[in-house]
Amino acid sequence: MSINWYPGHMHKAQKQIKETLPKVDLIIEVLDARIPWSSENPAIAKLRGDKPCIKLLSKYDLADPKITTEWQAYLEKEKGVKTLAITTEQPARIQQIPDLCRKFFPSRDTSVKPIHTMIMGIPNVGKSTLINQLAGRMIAKTGNEPAVTKGQQRINLGNGIVLSDTPGILWPKVESRYSSYRLATTGAIKDTAMDYGDVAYFAADFLIKAYPDLLRKRYGLTDIPETELELLELIGRKRGCLAGGGRVDLNKVSEVFLHDFRAGSIGQITLETPAMITHESIEVAAETAAREAKKAARKQKKKGSREPRPDNRNEDSSSE
Repeated sequence: MSINWYPGHMHKAQKQIKETLPKVDLIIEVLDARIPWSSENPAIAKLRGDKPCIKLLSKYDLADPKITTEWQAYLEKEKGVKTLAITTEQPARIQQIPDLCRKFFPSRDTSVKPIHTMIMGIPNVGKSTLINQLAGRMIAKTGNEPAVTKGQQRINLGNGIVLSDTPGILWPKVESRYSSYRLATTGAIKDTAMDYGDVAYFAADFLIKAYPDLLRKRYGLTDIPETELELLELIGRKRGCLAGGGRVDLNKVSEVFLHDFRAGSIGQITLETPAMITHESIEVAAETAAREAKKAARKQKKKGSREPRPDNRNEDSSSE
């Protein structure tokens, strides 16, 4: 699947982050608990160096609780990383974040020297709502559409924590095709940049295999169809998503299905597990190596075709 990112402000946002990072004590990265790996920006690990990092698993009320626990254990294997599962529906959990920040600097008097943090996250992960709840007032602009925050802002939370907000940025290229689909399924990508049917097929295929019981309960199904097309057509007929001649309108039912997923109406679902990502990372590494090898071969072939041929016109070909 081909996805169009948001190149307009992405470069500017990355530049702002690099300029601000030297003044930052701690990084807070907001991940989507339904796709902790796919919603993690690989550039952040490189940018932060040895700075401590809190990874917040946002929207955990929409994710599979058992797999969220697995992800927390997996992510905390990395040095200097702590995790916290949060939802904006439970403000009390969000208020644990300042205390977690202070645990990284137990000997610091934050009334004299505040802890400077930077919060990052992909679009539509709930970052702006989180900031407003931390601050106790409306500071960050919120919305259901991705890429609402346009520029960087600095917020003194008044409790020894200073927060630098950044625009939600997606990286220029997602190596894994699976991650691209997962980002689209959760709504991290503007709906105008994707094909609803394509994404719904991906989500339906995954849910048939991983969460058949939730599908049965949500859509009143006796048996789960074997293919994603059959599932979507069945849901379409039940929901009245019909076109002329009684045919199922696949685009309409795809919208309904993805909306149900994003709203949590189907149930608590996580689209990836640490075990899946371990397998996919090996696959992606092999695909990347193969692409690089082909690229190098083409470059070498092109270079060879440009090399000048020997010129024998000036050689003395007369015999004595």
